[in-house]
Amino acid sequence: MEKVVLAYSGGLDTSIIIPWLKENYGYDVIAYCADLGQGEELDPVREKAMKSGASKIYIDDLKYEFVTDYIFPVLKAGAVYEKKYLLGTSFARPLIAKKMVEVAEKEGAVAICHGATGKGNDQVRFELGIKALNPDLKIIAPWRQWDIRSREDAIDYANSHGIEVPVSKEKIYSRDRNLWHISHEGGDLEDPANEPKNDLYVLTVPPEEAPNTPTYVEISFKAGVPVAINGEEMRPVELLTELNRLGGANGVGIVSMVENRLVGMKSRGVYETPGGTILYAAHEELERLTLDRRTLQFKEQMATKYAELIYDGNWFTKLKKAMDAFVDETQKTVTGNVKVKLYKGSCVAVASTSPYSLYMEDLATFSADQVYSHKDAEGFINLFGLPLQVQARLENRIKAE
Repeated sequence: MEKVVLAYSGGLDTSIIIPWLKENYGYDVIAYCADLGQGEELDPVREKAMKSGASKIYIDDLKYEFVTDYIFPVLKAGAVYEKKYLLGTSFARPLIAKKMVEVAEKEGAVAICHGATGKGNDQVRFELGIKALNPDLKIIAPWRQWDIRSREDAIDYANSHGIEVPVSKEKIYSRDRNLWHISHEGGDLEDPANEPKNDLYVLTVPPEEAPNTPTYVEISFKAGVPVAINGEEMRPVELLTELNRLGGANGVGIVSMVENRLVGMKSRGVYETPGGTILYAAHEELERLTLDRRTLQFKEQMATKYAELIYDGNWFTKLKKAMDAFVDETQKTVTGNVKVKLYKGSCVAVASTSPYSLYMEDLATFSADQVYSHKDAEGFINLFGLPLQVQARLENRIKAE
């Protein structure tokens, strides 16, 4: 019996895929579940997979690798998709794809299967990762093959096969959770005219229910990587967990957006990224203190392309490696401390210090100083404005003629 490795979450789609694969392909199904910080969602996964018909299940704790090798590089790049989305699902998929390829090679599997729909971005992210790492593996995407056309149909299929799933036709949200964020799609959210309901949120309290006094948190960075909170050094997973707690308690990190999917359609999603929002605000502020104007501006431009690259599933590419090399060079001096103010959904960097600060008070001061000569500005302005003078004289000459 040939083997297939299935990306398994215990959710609706992947739960019904196990019996579907056995019925339609006759495969020996090996479930693969990546622990990226889903929390209590993982508790029933092993039992559910085996009851659904899997012969074996791998549950790998990848939280440390996820934070250090996938989250932090994107943070250092400052990448945000369409000015809002902090890419929490996007950079989780290449890691899962990488590990599934490793399991497939270990088990001698001939195929890898995923539960991403034919309308979504994840099918691209999974499959580009698999093709980049082992192009000989067959890829099965049931949502592009079976007769099931909706989540309601999927629920009916699950019920007919005696499979318990964590959704119902009344609570039909599609969610993806990891240590960085949780996303919400489907149901009433599909209409952009509907405001998200307060009972939707998992990681954060609604901003209006947050404390009436602000919370201050100081983040310490070394070469662009966060290493401490309020002076206490922490390992990556613990640091992000604590920032999620602080941000969530203050209603920070909620984003509702209509985004442009890679496959060509617009979709509406709601994201909760409390800790990530704090880190982005702090990191951006520290870069403003430590990077020169041209480097900062070029990096901001590249961040848009970097975000698109990750969103589109091109993690394992030469371009990504080249961009990372540039980013790492810029981060050598991004070391220091940033104080962030959290208050009822807002997250604002209010103070920063760095041993590599390019800010010089004796240059910027409005008081008397012995460093800057105001007279030098005259020659600079004359040269800077020379093209304007030439253009104006030409236009005046044309008018006179």
